[in-house]
Amino acid sequence: MTEALARGWLLAWIAWSAIPVGSLVLLLIHLVTGGRWGETLAPALRPAAALVPLAALAFLGVAAGLPADYPWATGQGAAKADVLRLYLDPALFLLRAGVTLAGWSLLALLCLTGRCGKLAAGLGLAFYGLTISLVAVDWILSVEPGFNSSAFASEIALHQILAALAWAAILSPPGLGARGASDLAGLVLAALLGVLYMGLMSYIVAWYGDLPPKAAWYMKRGEGAWGAVLAAAFLAGGLIPFAMLLVSAVRRSPATLRVVGLLVLVGLALHLAWYVLPAYGAGAGLAAAFGLPCLALLAIASAVFLRMLRRREAGRAHHA
Repeated sequence: MTEALARGWLLAWIAWSAIPVGSLVLLLIHLVTGGRWGETLAPALRPAAALVPLAALAFLGVAAGLPADYPWATGQGAAKADVLRLYLDPALFLLRAGVTLAGWSLLALLCLTGRCGKLAAGLGLAFYGLTISLVAVDWILSVEPGFNSSAFASEIALHQILAALAWAAILSPPGLGARGASDLAGLVLAALLGVLYMGLMSYIVAWYGDLPPKAAWYMKRGEGAWGAVLAAAFLAGGLIPFAMLLVSAVRRSPATLRVVGLLVLVGLALHLAWYVLPAYGAGAGLAAAFGLPCLALLAIASAVFLRMLRRREAGRAHHA
């Protein structure tokens, strides 16, 4: 039961944290490039990016469940001895996560307080690119060592950006209008195509490589109900939103974009579950069952945290 709870928390944390981190990345990109889209989406992206420190705090639950989440933490699993000694070490794992989450939290603070200029944003994006290439493997792929993909970090980065855009579509910031909705729809479509392309090409490369560890990883995720989970993720988060976004009336309507955003988030959550849960074998179903209340708890904590921030800002404005 404790193992299932720890694994459910891990999955919920990975899925939920994609929105704050993706929002931070989009804010940094806008600081570098500028553009109407960033100003339009700021009312949705800024509160979400403010949750990055909360994501860092919530990672303590992952750290507490490390032995249950990652077999290598107890010396089990298929990881080689030199990999365990030089990389998959609990202390090094927590150090990488701590540096990453602290850096992301600092970048969020700088963005939200207006202290992040174009140079700092560029350096922040470089820091994000470096750290996501490490922690994407740590947090997701290392649940089942043996499989590796040079494109995996890019896939997860696109997942996070798409999650943030889907969240913005659901919120439909005030003043979005038909023009802003069209801009947002174009961004969602581009990120969605990126996620689909990277996932498909990773599979094709692994298939052509004909390497046993990669084949075993994909075969496990095609057995039983996992094939249906992947199909549901593709339909709900990929094919249906893609088809909807091809319709000009949908792209210009904030109301229908909310439906697109919700479908995309459901699809992303299912896809992340497909990445993580099959590694736990027979315990995957119970972990998924615990993942839903954990996700609800994180959502409630987010609402409380944002309300506290709003009250604090209102109090500062009143005293000023």
